[in-house]
Amino acid sequence: MQLHYDPDLNVTGSVELPFVFTMNEEESWHCSKVLRMGAGEIIFITNGKGILFRGALISPTPKGCAVEIQEVTIHQQRNYGIHLAVAPIKNMSRYEWFLEKATELGCDEITPLLCEHSEKITVRTERLNKIVTTAMKQSLCVFRPVVHEPVQLNKFIDQVQVPGKFIGWCEPNDTPLLSAVVKPGLNTLVLIGPEGDFSHEEVEKAKILDFIPISLGKNRLRTETAALAACFSVHFANRMM
Repeated sequence: MQLHYDPDLNVTGSVELPFVFTMNEEESWHCSKVLRMGAGEIIFITNGKGILFRGALISPTPKGCAVEIQEVTIHQQRNYGIHLAVAPIKNMSRYEWFLEKATELGCDEITPLLCEHSEKITVRTERLNKIVTTAMKQSLCVFRPVVHEPVQLNKFIDQVQVPGKFIGWCEPNDTPLLSAVVKPGLNTLVLIGPEGDFSHEEVEKAKILDFIPISLGKNRLRTETAALAACFSVHFANRMM
């Protein structure tokens, strides 16, 4: 199965099938030139919002493939969300690897976080979005994570409103494991710092704003590994419910 992505393909209320839809140019070019699909072949498209469309290719045109949509399947979102706010790192290829794997694992939102100890402060959000889209299609996900613009930590924690708020911190030895304190069935936000970790001032401000310091295990993890461990932990806590 080859999955295509077009955010403009939506349905509202009761939809009459079949109907014809013209895919965007990027997906149309890939469909006709790379995959060399022909008229009549079955094609699957998602809008990244949980809807899977099954149809037949009418005309494989690079500028805009016409597809007859024959079947619509609406997938229900799970009862909890995962938002990872992760500081970019100097080696962006590792950060991009994290984005890919977080998409495969089922992360809902990702925010590049600019911190006091950040070494990397410029982020190409357009490239991050392309990586997330590619990972979504390759892993046959129908929910696409939202990639937010980079934001300063202090501004972010002042504004965000989430039931479960946690901050990963390397220093203390008595912080609880994330999997032990996550409340199942609620949206969860986890802050993961840069390679130099969060500063004491950043952690103290986060605690004042009701962020709970947590551990991800006894080993010291790289930023991108810690972010994925957080994603695993939230899924684990919810599935053990």
